Formats: sequence, C-alpha cells, structure tokens
Amino acid sequence: MAIKDSELILNPDGSVYHLNLKPDNIADTIIFVGDQDRVKRITKHFDTIEFQTQKREFKTQTGTYKGKRLTVISTGIGPDNIDIVMNELDALVNINLTTRQANKNLKSLNIVRIGTSGSIQSDVPVDSFVLSTHGLDLNGMLHFYQIDQMRRPKIEQAFKAHTNWSKEKATPLFIDNNTDLERLLESDTTFKGATATAGGFYGPQGRVLRLPLQNPELKAKIDNFNFDGIRITNFEMETSAIYGLAQLLGHKACSLNAIIANRPNGNFSKNPKLVVEKLITYTLEKLIQ
Repeated sequence: MAIKDSELILNPDGSVYHLNLKPDNIADTIIFVGDQDRVKRITKHFDTIEFQTQKREFKTQTGTYKGKRLTVISTGIGPDNIDIVMNELDALVNINLTTRQANKNLKSLNIVRIGTSGSIQSDVPVDSFVLSTHGLDLNGMLHFYQIDQMRRPKIEQAFKAHTNWSKEKATPLFIDNNTDLERLLESDTTFKGATATAGGFYGPQGRVLRLPLQNPELKAKIDNFNFDGIRITNFEMETSAIYGLAQLLGHKACSLNAIIANRPNGNFSKNPKLVVEKLITYTLEKLIQ
C-alpha cells in the first residue's frame, strides 16, 4: 500500500520535505552534527564537495575525503529533530519516493555523530573524547514507536529504583550502539560510557536558574549510577534518539562527543573549537580505515 501524501511529505522537486534531499544526494556513511556551522568545519577537509543544500537548520554537504564518499548533516538540537532526520534519511534509501512503497531490499546506513557534551564524571576531563556505548533515553520520544525489541528491563528497572524515577515521566531506556562502528571508532584516547540524552538543556539536565526542579537529587543519582560496570559519563540531547531509531530502522549508529565542560569540577574548555577540530580529524581518519 502506498504511503499517503500527508504522511510522507515531498517538496515539488521530489525531495523529502525537511531535509530537501533526494536519494542520490547522500552517501552510505553520514556524519551528524548539531550546529549547521560545524558542517563546513568538517567538509573543509574534503577533497571535493559534490552537493550541498540547506533548509531551516538542516544543512547537508556530500563529498569525498581521501576517496571515501561522506555526507555531513546538521540536525539541530534535540530528539525531536533527530526524529525528523532519521525518518527522512531512511525514506531516502528504503522507500521508493515515486511509488511511495517500501523497498523489498532494505539498505543500512552508517551514522556517526560528532557532538559536544558536558562530562558528569570527574575523571572524564575537559578536552577529552567520549564514545557512547549506550544512549540513556530520558526524553520519551521513542515511546511513540514499538520498542520492545530493544528494551533492557534489568538496567531500566535498576536505574528507576536508584534515581527514584517519577511515574509522571517517560520510562528511561538504555539503548546499545552499533559494535561494528564502536570498534572502528575507538582508540586508547577515547573514554567510554553511557550518554544521557535529555529533552532540554536546563531542568532536564539538572541545571537550576530560577525554576525549581521536580527532583533536585536526580542529577547526583544519575552521576553515581553503575550497573554491571555501565556508568553514565555525559549529558547531551541527541544520542539515544539516534541509537533508538537506528536500531528500529536497521541502520548502524555510534556517537562521539568532545567534552567541553566538566560539571563535577566546574570547569569549561579554554578552547572548545580546538577540541572539536581534533575530534573531527580523528573521526575522519577512523572512517577511512
């Protein structure tokens, strides 16, 4: 059955609605960044750029780096934007946009996030890299999909008990990365741990300006959670959504974050652009191996 026009929205030129892309505009390996200005900070290293477009915060450039075809896309901030980007990328490779029917032979994309984040562990210092072994989903977006296949009940229950998780909030999820990409991207210079993905920057990550928090002790409990050696290393707003939708749609995903702040120590990188640049070159070199 064909997918209705109202469900899969296309632009007049046949491109997907938000990303403004057609199937031949993207590579099989895609780098996600949050900030649209970071796209050109990656593609400045490319040998060639064959395609570029931008619509709203979604900026895309496709080209080659040392002979490997790569696409870089800015997702903007938050799991809601990831929902748009992941579904529309999957539509590009797994739905015939003319017949509006799913392809019989499905394609798997390699998706690598290059992000920035704040460490919540004192031994994960500013200017280091974190590879996310898991995404800890605290925002609830994934609960709108059928997710039973990727649930991890034991660690979910342990986390809820440890943090005194409110029943008014969506149940937290622990979602695995893709181990093939993890092996490709890891090194002696990367820290590893679960990355907590919040639905906001202030209250959802335990920051207090003028508004009181529902559970003032939550962040401290998140900081010291440990389940069979899995601990939470950092907070951001995209990784669990990427991991969850990648698993559900049959894609591979792994997230790397440049640590620009350490919250237990209260310090911030003196040169955050430099650590991001180092992570960019690190990731590009890993992707061509």
